[in-house]
Amino acid sequence: MTAGLPIAEAWCIRLRAGIDSLGVHVDDAAQQRLLAFLALLVQWNAAYNLTAIRDPIAMIDRHLIDALSLLPYSSGADLADIGTGPGVPGMVLALVHPFERVWLVDSNGKKARFLRECLRRFDLPQVKVLEARAESLNAADFEQVVSRAYTDLTTFVISTRALIAPHGRWLAMKGKLPQAEIAALPAWVSVQAIHRLDVPFADGERHLVVMGLA
Repeated sequence: MTAGLPIAEAWCIRLRAGIDSLGVHVDDAAQQRLLAFLALLVQWNAAYNLTAIRDPIAMIDRHLIDALSLLPYSSGADLADIGTGPGVPGMVLALVHPFERVWLVDSNGKKARFLRECLRRFDLPQVKVLEARAESLNAADFEQVVSRAYTDLTTFVISTRALIAPHGRWLAMKGKLPQAEIAALPAWVSVQAIHRLDVPFADGERHLVVMGLA
């Protein structure tokens, strides 16, 4: 934490530094929403253990900034986040970008309750929390289905095939480039792009694997 600064100011400085380093546009109002989300996450995490990360500055780095690194690649009108946990990256992106529809999918009841509280706090009528496993969901035709460290790529695409639109994209956020997982993908999936994400304050490599129906 920045020495001599109040906690809230230190959070603001760290978030701004990360956003500037990413080179993405997040206006002041959206930054305030992100900090309010962070404060709520810190509060709930103390009671419900939603994330193993405890330090708020580390949460900014590993949750907020890491999720915002997806912004340049999430250009569709809607988004389904699978295994969203405490809302990363889906809730973070919904707080800064005007998607028409966002689904936050997680089977963990505590995390789903936290996300529903976020919906009440931040007035996000376009966002829906689904306490369910991805493979149990009905067809939904999303332009983008995203995950961060959810599972291996083959399980990801198979479990969410009903959710993807014919010309939709899977966006899988990974650490090191998963070469073996890419090689094992089913024939009906094509890898459209692989991006190395330059995430400030990251504790290792970050990659984005973009896939579509072949």
